[in-house]
Amino acid sequence: MASTFSITGNAEILQIADSVAREKGIGRESVIDAMEQAIQIAGRRKYGHEQNIKAEIDHKTGEIKLFRSREVVEAVENPGAQISVEDAKYKKPDAALGEFISEPLPPIEFGRVTAQTAKQVIVQKVRDAERDRQFEDYKDKIGEIVSGVVKRVEYGNVTVDLMGRAEATLRREEIIPREAFKQNDRIRAYIMDVRREKKGPQIFLSRTHPQFMAKLFAQEVPEIYDGIITVKAVARDPGSRAKIAVQSNDSGIDPVGSCVGIRGARVQAVVAELQGEKIDIIQWTEDPASFVVNALAPAEVTKIVIDEDKTRIEVVVPDDQLSLAIGRRGQNVRLASQLIGWNIDVLTEDEESKRRTEEFQTLSKLFIEALNVEDVIAHLLVTEGFRKVEEIAYVPEEDLAAIEGFNEEIGRELRERANNYLEKQSTILENKWRELGVAEALSKLPGMTPEIMVELGGHNIKTVDDFADLSRDEFAELLPNHGKKDEEIDAMIMAAREVAGWFA
Repeated sequence: MASTFSITGNAEILQIADSVAREKGIGRESVIDAMEQAIQIAGRRKYGHEQNIKAEIDHKTGEIKLFRSREVVEAVENPGAQISVEDAKYKKPDAALGEFISEPLPPIEFGRVTAQTAKQVIVQKVRDAERDRQFEDYKDKIGEIVSGVVKRVEYGNVTVDLMGRAEATLRREEIIPREAFKQNDRIRAYIMDVRREKKGPQIFLSRTHPQFMAKLFAQEVPEIYDGIITVKAVARDPGSRAKIAVQSNDSGIDPVGSCVGIRGARVQAVVAELQGEKIDIIQWTEDPASFVVNALAPAEVTKIVIDEDKTRIEVVVPDDQLSLAIGRRGQNVRLASQLIGWNIDVLTEDEESKRRTEEFQTLSKLFIEALNVEDVIAHLLVTEGFRKVEEIAYVPEEDLAAIEGFNEEIGRELRERANNYLEKQSTILENKWRELGVAEALSKLPGMTPEIMVELGGHNIKTVDDFADLSRDEFAELLPNHGKKDEEIDAMIMAAREVAGWFA
């Protein structure tokens, strides 16, 4: 295009437009639009930059029309873009204010400098159109796998030619460890992001993203591609080990066996692409207890305790299974935790037994002192699952009376003693936070407790304004044992900000 641009005939204009459109993979209309803008610039060079020059190319014949457009005004301030009502009526008797009058101009002779300028404009406009086409082509392909050829490697970052359609970047941190590429290597990667930037669309690839492995399985396992098997979760330690949870939507199809394939052919194809990354294929289930047992395989699990409020699971394994459950450098339990989205604590049977004994003794001592009861009654309360004095204070009397060895009178007395203890503790804590200088207004916030007030005072958070300045993470850092859910913390902070007048 650069060497042949000279407008000597109408047909040649359309030939050039068709040729550039085919070569660059963009629309013919975009090329013609670029040519019109180039001709307009050339027209302004000849007739004056203050002139409002327009150019049109007939899309069928290639005929070039050049004209000047001027607005009809009362008083002319810019003769190049404006025309008085009187002068306009000579050209068009019914001309009205605000209307634009178009006047044809003689064709332009394209000299060397003019042609060069026009060529540069066309090249730039075509490049812009090409970038727009690339962005439109790839913006909806985020989350897909693409193939390409390594064009260059700079400081560990790889530039990939996507079959001549665009260039993409595979950054060093998105490459599997110990993986090395050189020019002209073929490569497959996951489209992680597509951004429109000044220098053109930027396509970012990844080979470490968990979904890269999921998409590879979709390519190797027809049941996943057809939707019979669903990939529910993926956790990866790129280049080392990974876990993938799958579920079958057809009870007659084994999801794990389908992903493994005959003699492991399907999973081995994925392993080969991921540089030998070891993959555990796990059957997904909605039950967290069953899921965590599957996720920690091949370790044997003997007991599970679930804390739904804290999304934490305590797993007990035989002493000789601890290293297998945790894995090298904690890898197995870390990947299992990522896979199910819960925190996992792994204990041996011996550790769990010791901890339970210590917890039993600690709670028994608490109830003996708080309720002024004998150790037998305290032991019964702990055995029945009571962990706090508050639980005893607020539980229905009939529930306490139903404990073996208790009756209604004992249940009523225990509740009364628990309430008395809590009232005393509340008074002690209130006196303490007042001594610390904590403002009473802070105690009015929803979810605020005397214990939290004392803790805040100890960290010099003493007013509603001080509390309003906290973030959720800062709250959790200052009060690690607060017992509040994230949404409860957010509600407390937002209430403080409202009281402080942040939203006035």
